[in-house]
Amino acid sequence: MNRTDLLGMTTEELKEFAVEMGEKPFRGKQLFKWISAGEKNFENMTDFPKGLREKLTETACIGTLEILEEQIDAGDGTRKFLFGLEDGNAVEGVFMKYRYGNSMCISSQVGCRMGCVFCASGLDGLVRNLSAGEMYDQILLAEESTGEKINHLVIMGTGEPFDNYVNLSRFLKLIHHEKGRNMSYRNITVSTSGIVPGILKFGEEFPQVNLAISLHRLDDEGRSALMPVNRAYPLDSLLEVAKNHALTTGRRVTFEYALIKGENDSDEDVARIIKKLRGILCHVNLIPLNAVKETGLNGSGRKRAAEIAKILEDNGIACTVRRELGAAIDGACGQLRLKSRTKNG
Repeated sequence: MNRTDLLGMTTEELKEFAVEMGEKPFRGKQLFKWISAGEKNFENMTDFPKGLREKLTETACIGTLEILEEQIDAGDGTRKFLFGLEDGNAVEGVFMKYRYGNSMCISSQVGCRMGCVFCASGLDGLVRNLSAGEMYDQILLAEESTGEKINHLVIMGTGEPFDNYVNLSRFLKLIHHEKGRNMSYRNITVSTSGIVPGILKFGEEFPQVNLAISLHRLDDEGRSALMPVNRAYPLDSLLEVAKNHALTTGRRVTFEYALIKGENDSDEDVARIIKKLRGILCHVNLIPLNAVKETGLNGSGRKRAAEIAKILEDNGIACTVRRELGAAIDGACGQLRLKSRTKNG
């Protein structure tokens, strides 16, 4: 018998579920509280009578993902997970430890249709969207495995979040709910390749959630070659929307810039960054690219990244070089999934 997955349901939907089971609506509110606390075993829900716990065990479940593989970097505590989905697909998530707390990078889709040439995630294209519950389950399983709470979230794993906007929106509202996890929107960052309509809608509906935009080049011809999405939403229109987003929300935009050797790391490229981003409330996150053999591209290295960071800072562009977490494990998005697929078939 197929069991109903309760993870991803709102309080109102859980109330309706309770009524359908012949219970009072308040049982749905209790379920929401237990789920938000990370409890998946109905037997541990001690404020439910035994008969209800048994009925729930027979007819429902909380989450459908499982951990297929886990890599741990003993040096900095980073953990990379390969999560198995109910339909046989797999996605990745990364648990990271920082001074300010524990952060989790989760996936929003199985695969990706954006076609960025440097990214391992989209080599097979888009398979399907993840549900809000499947996004949520990545957090719960990571917490269960590490024994630690996650208080910061980055939706920057496999997939383009704004290509799955409906489920993304539901997920954000669920984890922010004051009667649930109550995670602050300010502790959440959503990354996009530059889908302008998604940014506009996101700015209206989630002004407190941090926005990150993958740039990687600051000329249309070069960026279109790296990121086909640029053909639909060219740089100038994207940067204008980003500038307005920062002005309207009062929150600076993060621009992700993966440094690719010989592709976007020249002095001319750096001059373009300064020219295009000056006057925008923003922060540039320079990423020393992890080499992915399937793409044939190599990173510029941390030395060049540090040189570029200094030039940007000297010209008034706030900038950091992404901390190298998980150096001993498969760091780039999609690498663990690729390796698993190769190994198994």
